[in-house]
Amino acid sequence: MTASRLAYQYVVLRCVPRPEREEFVNVGVVLHCQAADFLDVTWSVDADRLRALHPYIDVDQVCDALTFTDWVCRGDDRGGEASRQSLGQRFGFLKAPRSTVLQPGPVHGGLTGDPARQLEHLRERLVS
Repeated sequence: MTASRLAYQYVVLRCVPRPEREEFVNVGVVLHCQAADFLDVTWSVDADRLRALHPYIDVDQVCDALTFTDWVCRGDDRGGEASRQSLGQRFGFLKAPRSTVLQPGPVHGGLTGDPARQLEHLRERLVS
């Protein structure tokens, strides 16, 4: 028997320390699978890579922005109004550009039998 394949969407979160140079480092992935009622983020910040693009970047501020993303995904009150919305609306909030330093890339999609495992796979391929 084959596992059911569920449609999902994801965005790669990019740190863009100096937007005028259009250089970025992938720092996270947000994955939404409506059929599985799944929304989560995984992230990892390589401070040395970020500092190679901008020696004065505030790495703590980048991590704080990514922690906020965690809160929104999990529906934590610290994520404010966005975290009180439906999963689809939260994903819409997270995929919309809001910051010059932390930016979502384009939305991509696929099929998976396990959204959590797919999220880790994407992090390993796109962030690590």
